[in-house]
Amino acid sequence: MGDLKDAGQTNETPETMEAVDIENAQNLEQSIEQRTFAANAEMAALLANPLYSLPKSIRRNIRALKKIQLQHVHTEVEFFKELHELEIKYEKKFNPLYDQRATIISGAYVPTEDECDFQADSEKDLELTDALEKVKVEEESGDKAEEPEIKGIPEFWLTAFKNAPSLADMIEEYDEPILKHLVDVKAETFADPMSFKLEFHFEPNEFFTNSVLTKFYELRCSPEESDIFAFEGPEIVKSKGCTIDWKKGKNITIKTIKKKQKHKARGAVRTVTKTISNDSFFNFFSPPTVPENEEEMDEETQGILNTDFEIGNLIKDRIVPHAVLFFTGENLVDEDFDDEDEEDEDDDEYDEEEDEEDDDEADNNQCLNRKKSKGQSGNSQQAPPEYINAGFSAL
Repeated sequence: MGDLKDAGQTNETPETMEAVDIENAQNLEQSIEQRTFAANAEMAALLANPLYSLPKSIRRNIRALKKIQLQHVHTEVEFFKELHELEIKYEKKFNPLYDQRATIISGAYVPTEDECDFQADSEKDLELTDALEKVKVEEESGDKAEEPEIKGIPEFWLTAFKNAPSLADMIEEYDEPILKHLVDVKAETFADPMSFKLEFHFEPNEFFTNSVLTKFYELRCSPEESDIFAFEGPEIVKSKGCTIDWKKGKNITIKTIKKKQKHKARGAVRTVTKTISNDSFFNFFSPPTVPENEEEMDEETQGILNTDFEIGNLIKDRIVPHAVLFFTGENLVDEDFDDEDEEDEDDDEYDEEEDEEDDDEADNNQCLNRKKSKGQSGNSQQAPPEYINAGFSAL
């Protein structure tokens, strides 16, 4: 019985109970102050809204207009879905033209004179200039200059890519020897789920064994519940690349670096060798994974994905349909992507028990699509290959 009696007793004294009451009162007062502050801030924002000062009848009419606008959004969704289906329908008509283009670019087919009978004003000017130059050369040398016999159009896609500023920013000097082997780029659109695929066809080369590299994009054609009126059409929500089967020693998307680390306590220096991601056009085929909960996405990953989606749309909607105009520089586009350069520190300090791999994940973040300062304007036009620099009208 004594044990039960003791168990029912507490160690609280009038002094401790009073202290608890005071603390609870203070917490309640603080909570009320915070809620009052939030309510006042919300009211201040409401009063700052110009619409609040409008007469009640006008605000009522505005609500009616917004309801109409909501109906407009739903109609837009229907429009873009039907437009997507129309793209799929006409893709079947465009594809034979793209296939014919590919055979000429590769040199597998030599167009007839009738098929080359196309004359634009700009080409007339170039042809006249070229003719005058040839006459001058013949007069000075007494010999007719011989034109080289070239198969197809070498470096066609590399040149077209470099004439699109946002793509040019992705291409490093060591990417170019690989992209010279790119012989065709195709786009295929799908209905369910709403999506599209990009195919990059390569001739046999010394860098990787793949003949085709692919990039898949999934679209969403519905407004977000949190911001319905922001809907402007289908948007890419995720992308998936492919595995590049690099030949030994040819993977340019990674590099090995040596970092010096200084011990915080002893001052000893050691060298750590690490493999990290390297800036390259081919990081395009290894996009970051979109998390299920987009709120968990960090700012850097969001920026990389946004750029990746922009590039995917650019290639599908502009580059593939108008490739020859990008090659000639007649269809330049001016994308304005944010500069996301980051500088890495070569030296750092370490603790003996510190995990050497702690920063590996940060070092290996994808370099995909970062716009880099290369000492030249992103809008500069890439000159066609040297074999046609002197007389572009030869085309």
